[in-house]
Amino acid sequence: MGLRRILLLALVALVTVGVSACRQPPAGLTVTTLVSALDHPWDLAFTPGGSLVFTERVGRINIRFGGDVRGLAAPDDVVAVGEGGMMGVAVDPAFATNRRIYTCFLSDRSGGLDVRIVRWRLNEAVNGLTDRTDILTGIPANPQGRHLGCRLRFGPDGYLWAGTGDAAQATVPQSPSSLGGKVLRITTDGAGAPGNAGPPFRAEIYSYGHRNVQGLAFSAAGQAYDIEHGTDRDDEVNLLVRGGNYGWDPRPAGGGTTYDETRPMTDLTKFPNARRAVWSSGSPTIAPSGGSFVTGSQWSGWDGALAIAVLKGQQLRVLALDGNGTSVTQQWTAVTGQGRLRVAVQGPDGDLYLATDASPGAILRVSPRT
Repeated sequence: MGLRRILLLALVALVTVGVSACRQPPAGLTVTTLVSALDHPWDLAFTPGGSLVFTERVGRINIRFGGDVRGLAAPDDVVAVGEGGMMGVAVDPAFATNRRIYTCFLSDRSGGLDVRIVRWRLNEAVNGLTDRTDILTGIPANPQGRHLGCRLRFGPDGYLWAGTGDAAQATVPQSPSSLGGKVLRITTDGAGAPGNAGPPFRAEIYSYGHRNVQGLAFSAAGQAYDIEHGTDRDDEVNLLVRGGNYGWDPRPAGGGTTYDETRPMTDLTKFPNARRAVWSSGSPTIAPSGGSFVTGSQWSGWDGALAIAVLKGQQLRVLALDGNGTSVTQQWTAVTGQGRLRVAVQGPDGDLYLATDASPGAILRVSPRT
């Protein structure tokens, strides 16, 4: 290859890198309130017909149907304490035929406390839930409601994924027998999905070594990511792989079971093969929560980026990833001034829907202006 051709190829590569590194956000965003007067709305999901199902941490499951907001259920075993209560919600990919939805919440139904995943059926009148089935129980909890997760999302593989917290218990994240501090992947009956971590791990476990998973999102290429709270540093976004250890182990370096918050989020000393984060906040943390990959040309340079609701930092944080989905090439801050944001979900209309973590809280609709 001649020198001239080598220089030409190098110039093309530099131009390509420059273009990809200069993605432009939408010209502006229009933020409107869709639903107001809510008590800490926690998660959102859409039915195929465009109805919005959402939870309130205090213990309610609701739907916005035809412009009207209707209560669907308020299970009497929900325990709303600390970070716990009614949390994640997901709509079955086959909802058009089975009318199923799934929620994750802190419960005292067993006589103690656990986090559980429950399957429901939306009735034909669209004003209630029936056929309650507790498909997975025993996710660890504590009376203070600390570090409980629990985000639910169906993956492109058709299985139900759940991000759980470590319940502030030191032995949980690295334990192959505990469902806490994990990303779970299960069938709609609660069984472990094929292709999970495998022995010695429980059949439901996909990845481990997590602290408090607050978000799950799937890229257009089908890659799975979690969004995770750090200690006083290093919130994380992680690219999830089967059997991956993400390095959180709050057991003290010298041994014992004290919950040691000074341990690194990804402890490469204890676990040299731990999976490194795609994005980390460093210090201080911003408390990222539920997120969604946004798609569509109306989002300009944000097309294909990960939009994350942020609690402590009170913003929408948007991350553009490289072509492999393994590093962040650009990031933006938007939708400030709306308080703590719990989750961001792209609707079937292409707009982004946010829940504010407040009482009264709201569901906001964010539309790009091009």
